[in-house]
Amino acid sequence: MHIKNYQDLEVWQKAMDLVIMCYKISGTFPKNEVYGLSSQLQRAAVSIPANIAEGRERRYSKEFLQYLSIAYGSLAEVETHIHIAKRLGYINENQFNETLGKTSEIGRMLNGLQKSIKKNI
Repeated sequence: MHIKNYQDLEVWQKAMDLVIMCYKISGTFPKNEVYGLSSQLQRAAVSIPANIAEGRERRYSKEFLQYLSIAYGSLAEVETHIHIAKRLGYINENQFNETLGKTSEIGRMLNGLQKSIKKNI
């Protein structure tokens, strides 16, 4: 498959799915978390596909790699927020495992994409 734009990237599509998961999960948090953990989780999740998209639309591979690195950092942030939510009892074991399964998959995809780009520089 030829990649025409960032929307064709499977990792971007999976990251968009993660955003929806995080919004649904954070919507169940206590109301006092609206400006706390809920907001942080949502912002970190949104940052992942946004950085993949912005990096893909840059002119140079090295810039794309930098944005993928930022996306990977945001992915780690999402995982941390999910761990915190679990420890606080805001999410159940199933939500925890499902979300971390998705972040793990996206992490592998980001690593693979980075390696592929580096190989072609």
